[in-house]
Amino acid sequence: MPDALAVYELDGARVQGLSGLWDEVERVLLPPGTRWGRSLDAFNDVLRGGFGTPDEGFVLRIVSAGQLREALGHAETARWLEGRLPDVHPGNRHVFEQRLDDARAGRGRTLFDEIVEIIGERAADGVTLDLVE
Repeated sequence: MPDALAVYELDGARVQGLSGLWDEVERVLLPPGTRWGRSLDAFNDVLRGGFGTPDEGFVLRIVSAGQLREALGHAETARWLEGRLPDVHPGNRHVFEQRLDDARAGRGRTLFDEIVEIIGERAADGVTLDLVE
């Protein structure tokens, strides 16, 4: 019988915004003092391994997932998009601005949706998402 996968538990109640999620990722998934990019791409890299999580995979449990969903909802998504707007390539600006308008209006994908998608994409690497409301 195979050993049970390690469980790492992020607490959505501790998160007030994207920066708070990165703090929680550091607290739970990374050895103290680990330097990483604190971005969606860097989060994806952390989940792939090499930062201290087991090579054979693990369960990433998010408790208080509803609170995390709210903290990374449309308002935080709009704030994050606004911060990125100055660096958007002119060829992508229209699509980016539409996404920003949607977030401001409470529509479209949120940062929470993106985080869940990133974790789901790591299933092939043995990462399992467990959302606990």
